[in-house]
Amino acid sequence: MSVVVIGVFDGVHKGHQEVLNRAKKLAGEEKIIALTFDPHPTSVFAPDRAPTLLTILSDRIELLKIHNADQVAVMKFTPEFAAMSPEDFVKRVLVEQLEATTVVVGQNFTYGFKAAGNIDSLKAHTEFKTIVLDLEPAEGEVVSSTRIRKLIVAGDVEQARSLLTRPHRLDGIVVHGEKRGREIGYPTANLGDLEHQTIPADGVYAGWLTVGINRWPAAISIGTNPTFDGIRGRQVEAYALDQVGLDLYTQKATIEFGWRLRDTLKFDGLDPLLEQMAKDCAKARELTEL
Repeated sequence: MSVVVIGVFDGVHKGHQEVLNRAKKLAGEEKIIALTFDPHPTSVFAPDRAPTLLTILSDRIELLKIHNADQVAVMKFTPEFAAMSPEDFVKRVLVEQLEATTVVVGQNFTYGFKAAGNIDSLKAHTEFKTIVLDLEPAEGEVVSSTRIRKLIVAGDVEQARSLLTRPHRLDGIVVHGEKRGREIGYPTANLGDLEHQTIPADGVYAGWLTVGINRWPAAISIGTNPTFDGIRGRQVEAYALDQVGLDLYTQKATIEFGWRLRDTLKFDGLDPLLEQMAKDCAKARELTEL
């Protein structure tokens, strides 16, 4: 016996949270199951148009549980699953596996092979009650993963933070970089393994670096370090403010983006770069202490 809320839930943003809050009011004593999909359905239907992700799967599950889901069911989205008829999806997934008594979806929900199922066909089922939520806000723009993704790609991490209700984050592994930061007094953790995640625009940011149980205020740089020649590709690196002697290589790390400080600039040598980096760190220190 469960209330099943269906969606990709990428980002578990303010709009998703509202859906889960409303499901909580409907559920009473019943448990809430958030049914999500991995990978993103578009990566199966149209791989060339697949969006980058706001949250990796483990973060999405954790956030769904924080925002009222008692359980999270992850459906592997494969070509075989995509070929399932709408009737089979309802029977095998919603009724037999999840034992749904109420199903909560948005107005544009479709399901089954070639999206043949919609809210009308779902409502026709008597095995459970179907609740269709109007996700249009009374005023302002719709909060959507697409909108937030565009903000992040443009570098507007503050507006994205407002819509997510938390800082946007990247999860990866600390890898070896150019080691130039260590040489000039700003040793950075260079984040690798970021495939499919939404990386903000090139620039300098203030935020946090988390490794294990430690979460440090940080100055974050994204870009190709144009002041130096020969840099290999785009890098995402974070300097944990005022920390010395850290050895973070090969460890899992998270970078959270609080504020954008400036664009990436090319400096005429090391001295003006160091002068600006000192200002960046001072501003990052000030913002993260708020």
